[in-house]
Amino acid sequence: MSRRLTFLLVSTLVILLAAPAFGNSQGPPWTRIDSDRILVEEGCTCHGAGGSPSSEIILSISGVPRVYETGETYPMTISLAHQSYNSGGYMIWDYADGNFTPGDGSKYVAESNGALSHDSVGNDWVIDWTAPAEDAGDIHFSLAGNVVDGSGAPDAGDHWTILTFTVNAPDTATADADVSLRTISVGDYESLFGQKSAEEIEAEKQAEIANDYFVQGNLYFWTTLSILIVAAVIQGEFYERRFGGGPPHLDMRLALPQGIRRGAVTLGLAIGFGWAIDTALPWGYTLVIGMCMLWGIFGVYRTVVQARAEELPMDMV
Repeated sequence: MSRRLTFLLVSTLVILLAAPAFGNSQGPPWTRIDSDRILVEEGCTCHGAGGSPSSEIILSISGVPRVYETGETYPMTISLAHQSYNSGGYMIWDYADGNFTPGDGSKYVAESNGALSHDSVGNDWVIDWTAPAEDAGDIHFSLAGNVVDGSGAPDAGDHWTILTFTVNAPDTATADADVSLRTISVGDYESLFGQKSAEEIEAEKQAEIANDYFVQGNLYFWTTLSILIVAAVIQGEFYERRFGGGPPHLDMRLALPQGIRRGAVTLGLAIGFGWAIDTALPWGYTLVIGMCMLWGIFGVYRTVVQARAEELPMDMV
């Protein structure tokens, strides 16, 4: 095996296994990485426990008019609140009916037709929304937000939720005297202002920190172990070719059925690996399936190289 191929295999594995450890601190992608579904509507399954929305986060937006006036610009403020953390990110979209203008810490989302997201981890983003120049009927908004625990990884310590709301068409509702006082939010305020003592809050925080260390420790341990196993296999191939005279010969009558069996198993594992990624299976299961798939690929490779190896006199005995 050439040095270039060895380096390519190891680098690819490192990138694939290390990818879950990094979040989108400069703004999320327009669609989820595991599908073509829009993130602002579906949420992000890589954040939070089980990839599910959390009621622990209070996601709110103020300055939302009850009814819009055509061509009018409305300043809005997007805020996040959580019992333990106070920073994160967001994405908002009005389905391209009006126009957003990003403020400090915000930017347009690529390929989104006008959606906004955070440009860096923060809170209390101020943005402008300009209503359409003509009556476009009721306008629907979708807002996704998440708070992060500061670990740098999209893990169970993060929390996200989605808020959907509608601004009525002109002359269909009574406008607020002061639009800036109107706030729309989603979340469980009891979790934010619950009757918990300082000792209980600290105990929960310490338990969460311990759990984060456990989760991250497992992630890096098993990732490192997988890389070492792959490196050991590649090293074995190298020494066998360099000092052992190459792989032993395998008769074609044995190689053919063996290759078919290994190929079928590898194909099944590849399908399972794709399914694990598509369904956002927990990383531990995905890692096991991925390692088994790599082992299957290596088995097919060994069958091929042994079948093509030169037949020696001892192989004929």
